[in-house]
Amino acid sequence: MKANFSLDDLRCFCAVAKLASFKDAAISLDMPLSTLSRRIKQLESDLQLRLLNRDAHRVTLTHTGEQYFLRSSALFDELDDIDHDLHKDKHQAKGKIRVTAPIYSGTQFLRPIFYDFLQENPEIQLDLRFSNKLIDIEEQGIDVAFRMGNPALENWIVRPLKYTHNILCADANYIADDITHPEQLSNHATIISYPLIPWRLQNQETNEEFDYHPNKSVRLEVDEIQMVTHAVKAGLGISYLPDYLALPLIESGDIKRILPQWQSKDRAFSMLYRDRNNMPLRVRLFIEYVLHNFH
Repeated sequence: MKANFSLDDLRCFCAVAKLASFKDAAISLDMPLSTLSRRIKQLESDLQLRLLNRDAHRVTLTHTGEQYFLRSSALFDELDDIDHDLHKDKHQAKGKIRVTAPIYSGTQFLRPIFYDFLQENPEIQLDLRFSNKLIDIEEQGIDVAFRMGNPALENWIVRPLKYTHNILCADANYIADDITHPEQLSNHATIISYPLIPWRLQNQETNEEFDYHPNKSVRLEVDEIQMVTHAVKAGLGISYLPDYLALPLIESGDIKRILPQWQSKDRAFSMLYRDRNNMPLRVRLFIEYVLHNFH
């Protein structure tokens, strides 16, 4: 049932009842005394109930007024507490930030940033959700999300932080002399890392593009990139690895590159967040800290 009175008028009534004075209540509400008196009369008229007894010296509550004050004052106290907490969110660096990121790229790029941020902001907590699945960041109440690729989400700002490539790799002793084009990969054992399907490749010399869909001789399918790396080192087949993982292993001689003239196009590692004008201070500080560490 819709209320037939104004909550603002009810708040005015609570101020008068609490201070037992129209004058003091008008001062606390920063409102002309005549306006306050008119709004109380309007409230009583809307309710068709008398809430206050007035005489030349004091203001007292009627029995009905006492009942309204006891119940409504608690409501407005709670609203004031909520307003205070929201104000703290806006202006104080404290509270929890919920963050999601891909399992390995998140830990690879972000772990030291997370730890240093917490050291510098002792009243802020991070709730970290690592997953290779594209979770519903709206449903999960995520404040900041990190994603690989080119995410496009309505009402979310996307800030690329770093660009990577995926390259073809195999064990250092793997024989691949017969491979001169990605279409010949179907003759070799492969290791699939989800969600990196298909293998989108571009020739750096000719700009030819080729999408390889591994579906023959697949030895291993996994959604954890570190396990894929170990499988390549173990000689189980060819895989499509991020360069930030593959290049150190190539340099150390643990693995080697297959078709070195082919690699993926730039893949962005991005940070997603909502409009910065209306976010808690703790989230804004976190975003600024991450951006500072990537630029």
